Amino acid sequence: MASVLVVEDDQFVRSALIRHLTEAAHTVRSVGTALEALREVAHVGFDVVILDLGLPDLDGGEALKMLRGITDVPVIIATARDDEAEIVRLLNDGADDYLTKPFSVEHLSARMAAVLRRSRASAAGAEPPSRVIRVGGLSIDTLRRQAELDGVALDLTRREFDLLAFLAGRPGVVVARRELLAEVWQQSYGDDQTIDVHLSWLRRKLGETAARPRYLHTLRGVGVKLEPPQ
Repeated sequence: MASVLVVEDDQFVRSALIRHLTEAAHTVRSVGTALEALREVAHVGFDVVILDLGLPDLDGGEALKMLRGITDVPVIIATARDDEAEIVRLLNDGADDYLTKPFSVEHLSARMAAVLRRSRASAAGAEPPSRVIRVGGLSIDTLRRQAELDGVALDLTRREFDLLAFLAGRPGVVVARRELLAEVWQQSYGDDQTIDVHLSWLRRKLGETAARPRYLHTLRGVGVKLEPPQ
């Protein structure tokens, strides 16, 4: 099972999470502030962090940025906020997933399992079969996890890179959203918002928009494909 750090200042929620995660055979430590979380992560090796946003000493979004400065441990945001702009910001600041409160223990467990599968596969050195993928002006080194567009390096988040590499490995093929969730997010279910957020930010970094696509093309109700500009 996993070593989990719960960062939650609400004692009732915190106790419930500890109880259910412990019953699921996870090793759990918990703190109620961002600074305590940073100290714990700096000294203890966790498999996943569950991070509340409404912390008393520091907003969870700022805590996430500070965590990303010292560790690549997967972080699941647990929040009562459902503002799309904030969710986009959190994902691009390094969150691996997010859950909107209230959520069930089963839902949390499924999201944790998916995040841990991705993390462990990466740690084991699982890589796509091709080392360098080239589509038009795109060059994607799957081993070094580096991507360039027309010779210029792209500054991609981990999930943006995974999404780009997966689509580029199938040029011209329409990939269903369900397949993207399964292969890129390692989830058997989920909403389309997560995919849309990452596609939007990926398009921006590729210098295109949904209305004027160059590489990424969405077929409404079908899926997404990547192909070189005509």
